[in-house]
Amino acid sequence: MASSSLTISPRKLHYDLYSYSYKEDSNTPLVINVLASLIERNMARTQRIVKNCSKNLSKAITTKIFDCREIPDLTIQSYLERIFRYTRAGPSVYVVAYVYIDRFCQNNVGFRINSRNVHRLLITTIMVASKYVEDMNFRNSYFAKVGGLTTSELNELELEFLFMMNFKLHVNVSVFESYCCHLEREVSIGGGYHIERTLRCAEEIKENGYTQIARVML
Repeated sequence: MASSSLTISPRKLHYDLYSYSYKEDSNTPLVINVLASLIERNMARTQRIVKNCSKNLSKAITTKIFDCREIPDLTIQSYLERIFRYTRAGPSVYVVAYVYIDRFCQNNVGFRINSRNVHRLLITTIMVASKYVEDMNFRNSYFAKVGGLTTSELNELELEFLFMMNFKLHVNVSVFESYCCHLEREVSIGGGYHIERTLRCAEEIKENGYTQIARVML
């Protein structure tokens, strides 16, 4: 996978996504590796499109809502691992976040994922997905600190995101399963990999051990 030397075997992915423990496991969910690789390829494809377009067309496909002032010196893989390390959001959250990202791009044809907006898009969609999937959640201020933003910045991004999504956040089982299948194909076509098939709530997350967060500003 891109950005990682981790070998994802069918047994590892099956165990990780069907037997994931919110209390005991500290390993990063393998779906993060798959999602990071998929987004990186999407960004590379966007760069090729923009490079081959005229300046006017390049401007036409750019929306700056999630743009940060400076491009963060942090890979997508590392950023997702950081989010998991401090929030312990389970595999279902990242699948639903991927659904939201896809819907957002479909609803806003002028938006393209790139190195300047991907980190803010990820922390926003993961936070919203966590609120949808999980029973217990951290405050926006905590997610903001994890993501390297101020609370007001993340609040504004969340509000803009919800309106640009027309508040269409429901993900039924059929849609969830279809995105799981897509992520499975990203790992290996016909390889028998399984992404978690149920939208289940997380068990109570103990805040002890997650209060000290290294700072990263976007």
